[in-house]
Amino acid sequence: MLTALGLPGSVAAQARAPLAGVNLAGGEFNSGRKPGIYAKDYIYPDARIAAPFIAMGMKIVRVPLLWERLQPSAAQPLSASEIARLDKVIAGLKGFEIIILDIHNYGKRNGQRLDQIADGDTQFADLWRRLSEHYRDDQRIAFGLMNEPNGMAPAQWRRIVDAGVTAIRKAGARNLLLVPGSNWTGAHSWATGGARSNAAAFRNFRDPGGNYAFEMHQYLDPDSSGMKMQCEDAPVIRQRMAAATNWLRTNKHKGFLGEFGAPPDAQCLASLDALLDHMKQNADVWMGWTYWAGGGWWGPHYPMSVQPVKGAARPQAGILAKYSSQGARK
Repeated sequence: MLTALGLPGSVAAQARAPLAGVNLAGGEFNSGRKPGIYAKDYIYPDARIAAPFIAMGMKIVRVPLLWERLQPSAAQPLSASEIARLDKVIAGLKGFEIIILDIHNYGKRNGQRLDQIADGDTQFADLWRRLSEHYRDDQRIAFGLMNEPNGMAPAQWRRIVDAGVTAIRKAGARNLLLVPGSNWTGAHSWATGGARSNAAAFRNFRDPGGNYAFEMHQYLDPDSSGMKMQCEDAPVIRQRMAAATNWLRTNKHKGFLGEFGAPPDAQCLASLDALLDHMKQNADVWMGWTYWAGGGWWGPHYPMSVQPVKGAARPQAGILAKYSSQGARK
């Protein structure tokens, strides 16, 4: 996957644009209801929901999943019914080149941080071993190790990541791995904190399979949370990305922007354009991105949704389409 998709740092960034994609949310909804009732508490995307993004030229879809639904008991077999449901979802997303399975748990299981669970690293490794054994023969499937770990030191999170990566590769899976940092895996804060930063914790990261990228997230509002309706202007957005971009290049790593989003006002759309342009101009290190978010359950009022409403495209779609059409690999 990434070994084929990536570019040496010496190749001009403009030679190949990052692969474009979208998050199709729903599988993580109502996380307090475990396992919950499918199609009432949570939903997975289907071909109809995906169709507008495939038509736009997007190549990647990120599918949020809840760990406890896939594996109701830690270190025990995966739920046969949930995996069967997920297999059906994957079949319906065949128009994408890469399908990311995103464990959307924030570095926790049943609300408890993995570094506070005595065998948290073992539980994490067990989940990924089982998923790897099931999906290792399908190289379209990428493994999003964990959505937005937070509350633990990057060095602690790194140890948990290493356990998961080792389990995946020992299971014989060569699939693309998307590796997040701690601290919500923010691009703007990746190098913040000196020896306690994600930059320090993951500088010497190595994947035995040689097929990985660091997943970062970057929202456009003043505190980078994605919770506010205001967006910083374009120069600020470019500055937020610069340190992470430089770190990736200096340390010969690849990056993947797994979440970013914008409300539909003019300033936010300009900032969204600046963010995507930054990745295009630095495509030697940014292999791709997935916008937050599409999905059939947002309705018309979620400001960052890019799912069409009654066939009408959202304002953000014009910016995304501009860069999605450039993401096709020759």
